[in-house]
Amino acid sequence: MSELLGTSLPVFIGVTLILAGGAAYLTGQALGATWRPVWQVVAYALLLGCADRFITFALFDGILVSLSGYVIDTAVIAAIALFAFRVTRVHKMVSQYPWLYEKAGPFAWRDKG
Repeated sequence: MSELLGTSLPVFIGVTLILAGGAAYLTGQALGATWRPVWQVVAYALLLGCADRFITFALFDGILVSLSGYVIDTAVIAAIALFAFRVTRVHKMVSQYPWLYEKAGPFAWRDKG
């Protein structure tokens, strides 16, 4: 497992899920709340993936240029950021245009009436 991640599982959980995942969640919220396009979420997730790899390397002696580690880390970070982006966008649409839209679940809205 450590060859695939480029680090140990506890470091992956701590750095990628908790530290970078928290940053990704806040990034998704900020981009969703300011009406930015979804491609910016992916661009910022790629940058957060680089930062995650560097923190893993610098603090926990992980492999810096592990392609599989970068891809897995970035995929997790992007999923968290896209989740936050969509939830925030749905909340924003429903609360800003209550006469037009209502919630149709946590990830969608629908026309009223």
